[in-house]
Parts: sequence; C-alpha cells; structure tokens
Amino acid sequence: MSWVEAVVLGVVQGLTEFLPISSSAHLRVVGEAFGWGDPGAAFTAITQIGTEAAVLLYFRREIGRIVRAWLRSLGDRSARSDPDARMGWLIIVGTVPIVVLGLLLQDRIETTFRDLRIVALALVAFSLVLYWADRVGTRKRELDQLTVGHGIAFGFAQAMALVPGVSRSGGTITMGLFLGYSRSAAARYSFLLAVPAVLGSGFFQAYEALTGGVAGETVDWGPTLLATVLAFGIGLVVIAWLLRYLDRGSFTPFVVYRVVLGLALLALVGAGVLDPTGVTAPAPSPAP
Repeated sequence: MSWVEAVVLGVVQGLTEFLPISSSAHLRVVGEAFGWGDPGAAFTAITQIGTEAAVLLYFRREIGRIVRAWLRSLGDRSARSDPDARMGWLIIVGTVPIVVLGLLLQDRIETTFRDLRIVALALVAFSLVLYWADRVGTRKRELDQLTVGHGIAFGFAQAMALVPGVSRSGGTITMGLFLGYSRSAAARYSFLLAVPAVLGSGFFQAYEALTGGVAGETVDWGPTLLATVLAFGIGLVVIAWLLRYLDRGSFTPFVVYRVVLGLALLALVGAGVLDPTGVTAPAPSPAP
C-alpha cells in the first residue's frame, strides 16, 4: 500500500464509519475504483481503531462514568441499579453476538463477504430497511429505558455489519428505531456499543497480521498507521456533526445515497468495469 492510498482510505474511513452508509463498503469500493484492489478486512479493522479512539475521546466523560459504575457493580450488587452500571452490563450483553459470529465467520468476513455484488445488494437492501424504520419508529424511548432484550437485539443488528454494505451504525440505529428509540439515542448507543467490538476486532486483526494469520491482503504497517490516525481526526468531527444533525434531520439523504451507490456498483460490475472479487487472475504461462 502506498502513502497516497493510506491518506485516501484513512479519510474515507473517518468520513464513513459513523454515518449509516458502511465504512467497510466504502473502503472496498474506493480501493477497487482507484485500481488499488481490496485493502483487506485486516486493514479495515485496524483503521477502525482510529475511529473508535475518536468515540473514546468524544464520550470520555460518559464512558468514564460507565466504566467506574460497572466496576463498582462487580463487588456491590446494589450498585447495579445505577444507570451507568446498567449501561455497562448492557453494552457487554450487546457485544456477545458480534464476537461469536465474528469468530465463527472470520474466513468469510475476510474473503467471501467482500464481493462487490454482496456489498451492493447489502447497500440497497438495508437502506430500504433503514427508511422503513425511520418512518414507522415512534422515537419516544431514550437510553434510560434500554432493556436487556433490547440490548441483545441491538447486538444482533450490529453483528449484521460483518457483511460490508450493511453498516454497523446503520444496523444498530435501524434496530433502535424499530424498537421506538429516538434517532439521537439510537446513534449514541450505537457508538458506545461499537467500542468493545471494534477495538477487539482491530487488535485481534493486528495480532493476526503480526503473526501471519490474516486471510486475504497483508498489512503494510506504515501506511496503515497513517490511515488510522487520519480516521481518528476526521471521525471525531463526524461524530459531533452527526449528533447535531440527528436532532433535526432524518436518515432519508443517507438512504438515497446508499441506493444510488449500490445500483451504480451493480451496473459497473455488470459492465465489467469493476472486478467484484478484487482477485486478479494469474497470467497464462508462456508456451513451451
């Protein structure tokens, strides 16, 4: 990976991680569109450490309260009624689905699921689900009304983002809307729920890369670290903007964008302009 690729992909990661448009899909598409090929699931997961670091910084006071209250609840059962301690437990419960499915489907996540045809179909299909949820959701619940059952439902929605094109934030926000949560509440929980899963995935992929266990593209550490730093800075700005936007705006612009991008991808793949798998066939051997 060149330094130019790192800059472009780091900016893309930062811009798209928190919007319901799928950062992994955009990294896959941009890499293919510029002729760089698939940057790989490992690169995607590692650069997401940067955007999750932005979440840790932006929500540092809230996360600090949650961690402290959760730790107190380990030794004091009465402390489990604290809303922050309860949120800590609900984040753990909501993280279980993506951890289990991520381990079970690791090879497919790194290879099969990155086919551009699957990405395009996921972009279109889940945009329609998001649109539906934004229309029928009552948007009356806030995070202090979060239940264990809802936490698990959020977790399974987040796990669907193992397929590029679904979107981690889009999946969890969609579930939140269906469950009656406000747009901003669903988004905030989406950001908090992603922290352990994304950091765990990123550091796991980093370990796999260092030990040679990554399927697909290998990791070029210098450019990857640069992309991660860029993703952190841009992601911090996007978090602040999105939370302000959701106080007054709908998800319709994101839905339209996803549909247009998905259909354009299908057209370009069908026309042979883009290679859906990003795998170049080996050159034929010279005749003897």
